Amino acid sequence: MLSKKEDLSREQVMVLSLEDLVPQNHILRAIDQTIDFSFIYDLVQDLYSDSVGRPSLDPVLLIKIPMIQILFGIRSMRQTIREIEVNMAYRWFLGLAPLDPVPHFSTFGKNYVRRFMVKNEGEEFDLFEKIFIQILLQCMKYGLVDTTSVFVDATHIKAHANKKKNVKKVVEKEVLSYGAQLKKEINEDRINHGKKPFDDDDDDDGGDATGSEEKIVTASTTDPESGLFHKGEHKEVFAY
Repeated sequence: MLSKKEDLSREQVMVLSLEDLVPQNHILRAIDQTIDFSFIYDLVQDLYSDSVGRPSLDPVLLIKIPMIQILFGIRSMRQTIREIEVNMAYRWFLGLAPLDPVPHFSTFGKNYVRRFMVKNEGEEFDLFEKIFIQILLQCMKYGLVDTTSVFVDATHIKAHANKKKNVKKVVEKEVLSYGAQLKKEINEDRINHGKKPFDDDDDDDGGDATGSEEKIVTASTTDPESGLFHKGEHKEVFAY
């Protein structure tokens, strides 16, 4: 018998807590029950004023947001904020009620650069990285991370190229930092809203947002777009 569901359920008024909407086996529950984030307050204490300025965003919230991005493979910080707006499990993990506003992605970007990338006696010190190392160590301690095996994406498409026809080349690889990626997203958003993008001098990060490194690669003379792929211990093929 064919049935049709009416849309009246959208208008139902229900009394629920955010706790009821998050599955008991959700990975964020395991993280929340296992990881103690309180150490973050001690690490960032000197970066905030006790008497000047407006109340800040909770620094633990600012650290949990990129954790969501990384754990669930979200492409950008902008998209991460959009997902948090509609995902009740994410809101529960961040301590945000269903109607609480979610921080703008540029707010996280500025805090990342100006608070978590601080200088120590003239040297850049990545506090953001230090926090994540401590979180990772806690995850390993309680078995949330299995270190016995390492998995990588090994999907390749074989190229129609003779592996004997190749040359050695020195190439320069540009390395885009997480901070530079965030700044790129912020500037794109500002341009879309008719605002002037931030210049390099606007960020007091004391260093370049990008870097470069050189490496020697084997390039195919038949199909320069492909790369040499080691398939097993002895077999080599050009692939994409």
